[in-house]
Amino acid sequence: MTVAANDIELDSGPQARGRERLCVATHQVRPVEDLIRFVIGPNGEAVPDLKRKLPGRGVWVTATQDALGDAIKRKAFARSFKREVRLPPDLLGRTERLLERSALDALAIAGKASLVVTGFSRVAAALTHGEIVALVHAAEAAPEGVKKLDALWRQAPSNGPVAVIRLLTSAQLDLALGRPNVIHAALLAGPSSDTFLARLRRLEHFRTGNPGEKPGNAAANRAQTDPNGDTGVNGTGCE
Repeated sequence: MTVAANDIELDSGPQARGRERLCVATHQVRPVEDLIRFVIGPNGEAVPDLKRKLPGRGVWVTATQDALGDAIKRKAFARSFKREVRLPPDLLGRTERLLERSALDALAIAGKASLVVTGFSRVAAALTHGEIVALVHAAEAAPEGVKKLDALWRQAPSNGPVAVIRLLTSAQLDLALGRPNVIHAALLAGPSSDTFLARLRRLEHFRTGNPGEKPGNAAANRAQTDPNGDTGVNGTGCE
């Protein structure tokens, strides 16, 4: 699909057709899943539109800290919107926090759907029975517990591809799952789990610029598309 740059640098709204847009930082045309859409809020500030649904015209930036930092540094927002745009001093951090909140919201939904098992013994049992798609360790989890569960995962012949996640803190897991002191968790297969894994991959990609598909990263090999509109970092795109 060939798209003229002057047609895609500024989209006409969230319902605009087309699955490719121009990144205003890199000047490369990408699929929408690989970019973050920004619109101008009522107060004239640039606002991240992660779900690509906010009204108004929007511009697109490759979904990494480096690309967003370049867009801010080069005043790409004002140039693309062709007007003054207020950029919050914490726009990078705000965008990262929104991506993080999006992933945690998806984890909460997976928990309510009974797709999350917590507690060392219950996680160990799920691993033994080969039921899981992701193994979650809090960032501050003790190395000994991590090693034991990872060993169980490797020994279970029925386990397929499993994401090993160490991107979230215990406090974040507690809040998302509505229970205290979550250190280890296992994620069972289901649409809500796929959504969480895809959003987590997007967060990791934003932070590192690397999709990351190895065990030990926060990425999941099986999470390619978020059914709620957010996609894993293997996808690329703009609206």
